[in-house]
Amino acid sequence: MSEGTAAADFAALLGELKERSGLSYGVLAKRLHMSTSTLHRYCNGDAVPTDYAPVERLARLCRASPEELVELHRRWVLADADRGRKGAVAPVPEVVPEAEAASEAGRSEGLEVGAPGEAPGHRARRPLLAGVAVAVVLGGVGLAVAVPSGGGDDAGRGGSAAVSGGGSRPDGRSAASVSPSGSPSARTGKDKVRDRAKGEGEGRRKAAPSKAPASSAPAAGTGPGTDRPGRDTAGAPGPAPLTVNTSPHAWESPCSQRYLVNRPPGQVGPPPLEQDAPAWVAATGAVPSGEQYLKLTVQGTGKKTVVIDGLTVRMAGKRAPLAWNDYAMGYPGVGCGGGVPTRFFTVALDAARPAVVPEAGHRDFPFKVSESDPEVYHIRADASAYDVSWYLELSWSSGSRKGTLTVDDRGRPFRTSGNNGRPAYEFPLGGEKWVEAGTTG
Repeated sequence: MSEGTAAADFAALLGELKERSGLSYGVLAKRLHMSTSTLHRYCNGDAVPTDYAPVERLARLCRASPEELVELHRRWVLADADRGRKGAVAPVPEVVPEAEAASEAGRSEGLEVGAPGEAPGHRARRPLLAGVAVAVVLGGVGLAVAVPSGGGDDAGRGGSAAVSGGGSRPDGRSAASVSPSGSPSARTGKDKVRDRAKGEGEGRRKAAPSKAPASSAPAAGTGPGTDRPGRDTAGAPGPAPLTVNTSPHAWESPCSQRYLVNRPPGQVGPPPLEQDAPAWVAATGAVPSGEQYLKLTVQGTGKKTVVIDGLTVRMAGKRAPLAWNDYAMGYPGVGCGGGVPTRFFTVALDAARPAVVPEAGHRDFPFKVSESDPEVYHIRADASAYDVSWYLELSWSSGSRKGTLTVDDRGRPFRTSGNNGRPAYEFPLGGEKWVEAGTTG
């Protein structure tokens, strides 16, 4: 690889950050959950990552400044585009702002499509992209009946698996028949009574009762998650034979977890413990920054085995990343670590069609659960260029029955925002206030 190419420029800065950190390839690779050889190839210019998320995690581990993060993102964009032109690996398409033809289709499905952030690295990316918003639109089919739009005031709520019922989508899959607010989307028994009163000739059949509303969401900060059964989308109606407990504010480690808060440092309390994170998030209106780490506990409700066929990512909106302050939950100078969980997956939210992908060396779906044999899935969702609202659909089957559960943040989408170029703060161990990142030595 000749010096001066986009890939070489990208690798040069990445290698500089690595050397400055004083950490070995082995230590960094372990913290990033990737192989040492892969990390070495990124830093010496032999390969360019297909996604920016691992690059940003590496840069933050190396304590890159906000300016360095912006420059690194710019160089990665150019290297990724250069690779696409050479035909080696096509760059991942992203949403083009103001793509009218695609946005019309997106609005018809309730999908919000926004522009990339205003950081210089993001502006450099715009001319490389062309009319691919349709891909995101296709990924969000059925959204209008499944999930409402997200908001910062929802960030502190615990997670849940919402009900998905009968009906069908244009693609042949079952669609939700209970809206997030709990009101039925199908005609109710009262509607039919009115029809008969108008002489539509339905006879004296008893009007069908309306569907029961979904459980109301608990107050923000009351707990990390909740169990809620679902319903069949095929076969006989009734409760699904499994529950999903969602913890939307689990932490892979305090060192990796950050939140964006629309407040100055003097108005933000010190970092909480992980178990107190939901209440802290609710109190500050915080949004996960750069990545969000979910923990899903799936358990059968009876002795019969239930097969978990897969998890699908659904998009509820992509906007410019939040221009808020970025607060680190870990204390500078305090080591972080921990084992990699058995069921570990990643989601690249910046991609046109995000997917749940098993971490290298980990099994993919399907898995089996029962009342006595639950499963725990750990999911790390990365966002760099957008403020993303999203949720998951868990598909299951048991004998002749099958169905889909919507996994979200107590009836609302999860929300994860990129943080490139945002003012970053950390809280010194034993300190009394937030200070600018990198100033504590």
